Amino acid sequence: MGADYYETDEQREMIAANGGIPIGIGKNSHIKRAIIDKNARIGNNVKIMNREDVHEAARETDGYFIKGGIVTVIKDAVIQSGVVI
Repeated sequence: MGADYYETDEQREMIAANGGIPIGIGKNSHIKRAIIDKNARIGNNVKIMNREDVHEAARETDGYFIKGGIVTVIKDAVIQSGVVI
C-alpha cells in the first residue's frame, strides 16, 4: 500500500469530521491474504480476510476483487467502516 499524495494530520481529522475516510487503514481493521493498492481508504473495524473462502469474484464496484482466494482492494477504493470481506 502506498499513496500518490500525503494527507496531513489536520487534513485527516477534517476528512473524518466530515464523514469521510482518510487514506490508509482504519483502527481495529484486520487484513489477511490481501493486496491493498495505492490511495485506498479503509474504514475502522473492517475485516478483509476472505472469510467465506471465495476463489474468484469480480466486485470492482465495491472496491475489490478476489482471484485465487486473494482479495485485492483496487486503487482509490473506499471500503466503509464495519465491512467484512
